Amino acid sequence: MNSIRGKNVFTIFLCFVLCFSALIFAAGCSGNNRHEEQPYIVSFEKTSSENSEDVYTITYSDGTTSQFTVTNGKDGNDLSISEIWEAYIKETDTDLTLAEFIGQYLNLTADYSAAVSKSLLSCVSVYAEFVETQSVGGGFFPGGMGGISSSQIVQSGGSGVIYKIDENSVYIATNYHVVYNSAADEDKNGGSKIAREIYCYIYGSEATPFISGYDDEGYYQYEYGGYAIECEYIGGSRESDIAVLRADKKTVFGINENVSAVKLAEDYRVGESVYAIGNAEGEGITATEGIVSVDNEYIALDIDEDGTDESYRSIRFDASIYHGNSGGGLFNTQGELIGITNAGIDGYENICYAIPVSIAEGAVENILYYYKDGNEDTEGVYKITLGLNVSAEHTKYVLEESGYGKITEDIRVESVESGSIAESMGLASGYKLTAVLINGVRHELGRTFDIDDLILTLRPNDILQFAYERSDTENLTDNYTLTSKMFEQAD
Repeated sequence: MNSIRGKNVFTIFLCFVLCFSALIFAAGCSGNNRHEEQPYIVSFEKTSSENSEDVYTITYSDGTTSQFTVTNGKDGNDLSISEIWEAYIKETDTDLTLAEFIGQYLNLTADYSAAVSKSLLSCVSVYAEFVETQSVGGGFFPGGMGGISSSQIVQSGGSGVIYKIDENSVYIATNYHVVYNSAADEDKNGGSKIAREIYCYIYGSEATPFISGYDDEGYYQYEYGGYAIECEYIGGSRESDIAVLRADKKTVFGINENVSAVKLAEDYRVGESVYAIGNAEGEGITATEGIVSVDNEYIALDIDEDGTDESYRSIRFDASIYHGNSGGGLFNTQGELIGITNAGIDGYENICYAIPVSIAEGAVENILYYYKDGNEDTEGVYKITLGLNVSAEHTKYVLEESGYGKITEDIRVESVESGSIAESMGLASGYKLTAVLINGVRHELGRTFDIDDLILTLRPNDILQFAYERSDTENLTDNYTLTSKMFEQAD
């Protein structure tokens, strides 16, 4: 069986999974559970908006309409189907579950083209240059000793998503392995194995780079064209396989003023349709579709290709994958980012993986928080070590009132390291952890990896607490204030 592998700078996989939550009813299911005597909804449309209030008009299959007024959706955007359902049952005083609402009333086709079109404005193709030195000729001894060493520029193609736009800059999230090359000659690559040159293209303004000659150092010189945008490496994390690039906003908007940052999804589910956008085979940005096959799966990737594996928590998708798509976005059918595509299995086109948005967001925000211009020591992720070992108990799949399900588990403290933060907080073996409180804000724990995700979000001066159960009674640890000395740069 072929092993799972990470894409090196030359091998980047696209993993598109059309992940539309069950709140967008597939065409094959429309009408299956509908009461024939009851008109169904054929469309929702926002017909007016004033300040924080939106008016939605519902059109039914019999030609009648109704209206209701709601506050804006999250962050002031249009309502999702689930938010419309919540407003609808409140307006009509019904007790329908979301699944019943979809099955009985909705007859909309699953056309995601609008969401794809919008997402394209947040996606880029990425090209990275490295210097590699290789021995040519064998000489008199095995292994090439006595041969000739040759150094040359190698180029790799990958993908990225526009994560954030501020007053002066555009920040792009991609995979660490897209801009890192373990085979790069550090001495001739600017003192690093990170790409010495990085360029990106916006969808619709792309070109295919080609070798135009040699530069002053005798290396291949690539021609990128007038649409190429020079990018700066801000920082990255090998253990998260996330890197952040920065481009000049004026340059980006001079090419296309309509580009936008991605909107992050809050969750994703097995079975939901998704689509992936990336630089397939290095030939330009394309979109593909599929479904979420596994919500959380650990895979081993060898980014360095030296036999040293790194374990990554990933989303699995049943979609075709291609070289060049590592770092690209995986979106749900509302155009929200649910992951960053990063891996596939050799020989199996329908098995691919992406880094969940919770990890990607945590790593990117962490990198941006610590980065200081001109300081290479700040180009990474900084975390605390709790000294806490936990295990999962009573793992099970539970259906929620919405009709969707999720895996839950009890999180039990196995051991606490002496002198650790966890010990100072009063945690002990056998405690069942239920939540983490950060500056008084409660974050429920449903899976063991939730703790790791939250650690990425911690900053100096944050006040940390754990909620735990002991003898069926929930308790809180003492407040613990984090200091800058407790944070160390991760790999």
